[in-house]
Order: sequence, then C-alpha cells, then structure tokens
Amino acid sequence: MDISIDFGVEILKLIPGRVSTEVDPRLSFSQTKTIAYARKIIKKYEDKNIPRSRILVKIAATWEGIMSAKVLQQEGINCNLTLVFDLTQAIACAENNVYLISPFVGRITDWYMKEEKPNGFSSINEDPGVISVKKICSYYKKFNHKTIIMGASFRTTDQVEALACCDALTVPPVLLEKLMKDTATLTNDIERTSEFYNLKKIFISEENFRWNMNKNLMATNKLAEGINSFSKDVSKLEKLVEERL
Repeated sequence: MDISIDFGVEILKLIPGRVSTEVDPRLSFSQTKTIAYARKIIKKYEDKNIPRSRILVKIAATWEGIMSAKVLQQEGINCNLTLVFDLTQAIACAENNVYLISPFVGRITDWYMKEEKPNGFSSINEDPGVISVKKICSYYKKFNHKTIIMGASFRTTDQVEALACCDALTVPPVLLEKLMKDTATLTNDIERTSEFYNLKKIFISEENFRWNMNKNLMATNKLAEGINSFSKDVSKLEKLVEERL
C-alpha cells in the first residue's frame, strides 16, 4: 500500500485533479476488509496532507465492492468502481451513490471477438463494448443518475469517438495521437435513440445482481479475469519489494 500512496502523492504534485489508489483486489469479496483497507488508504494520504477530496479509492465492482463503496461514500470517501461489464453493475453503483464507474469497453469487445466474432464487427454500432457503455450512458441520463461514467480500455479511436456520451474517458497515448489529427465533429445522440425511450427503471437487489451477472457469461468471465489479473500484479509487486528490501 505504501508504494501506491507514494506514487499517488508524486502524481498529485503534477496534476490539479484526483488520483485513484486501488484496494487490494484479493479483498474483492469481503466488504469488511475492503472498507478497512480503503480507510487506511485515506488515512495515509491525509497523514501526508493530501485531502480525501483528491483521492478516488478504486474497488472492483463485485456486490461486496459496491456495498463497501456505499459505506465509504457516506464517509466522504469517493470511490472508482472498476471492472464494470454489465448494466446491472452500473445501476447498482448509481443506486448506491458511487462517485465514478469505469466500464471496460475494449475488454468487452475482446471477449466477443474471441468467442463469437473472430473477424470483428462490420461497424462501430455493432461493437458490443460500445453498445454496452452507450446503454449505461442512456440509463444514467434517463433516470438522472449523478455517478460519473469514465470509459476505459479502448482499442480504437472509433470506440472513443462513439462514446462521447461518457463524462470522462481514459485514452492511451497512441490513440490520443491519432485523435489529435481527427477534425470530425462528435455527436451525442443517445436521447434520440429508441433504446433510450424503451429503457425501464430497474432496482437492483443482491439477488438479482448475482442472477443477472450469472446470466451474462462475458461479464462474469471478464470480472473474474480482471480481479485475478490485478491480484497477480499485486503479488508480483510485493515480491519485487521484498527482494529489494
């Protein structure tokens, strides 16, 4: 944790905004431990004179993670719920006043290309990653949710441009360079789509959260894969630090 905090402090010296610091992903299925870890993150920043308003605590969007964020938000600790692959996760986050979510556009597309469409999609409007995040944007807009949508994990500039409906985007440098040369006008027409008008209000309980995620094989697989990948990275970092010490 201390290394992540030190990195965060240095980054905050260079930027005017916020930095995300991740709760140990191996705690993704423990509400009690996630909350305790998040509070430690905030205390360590505050001990270094960094106010909690500049920190986003990054938590995997499991049911336990979302419930942890609900408690933390009530304490003025803003949370970034990551590994969002399904509208169910997004709605649960919004209903519990999570500050920000990170839906992973490219990873959704990757899964479908591997499992169903090895040759890709004929247009950006058929890209399942784009479709998924547009639906989240539409739902939040229609029902006036304030949770910030920060699209992440982009593979192409077309995906970035198609998701102008997002409040924020995390775009890799290689795509930013390409976008700088693009002078096309971006449009955000989600309120004019039939999907927008047909959306119905959904209330998420633990039971239907788990059932909906169970039905979405892509979301279940990618959430598990993401948590496992992040956990391996933490273990590697711990081993590296131990060897250096």
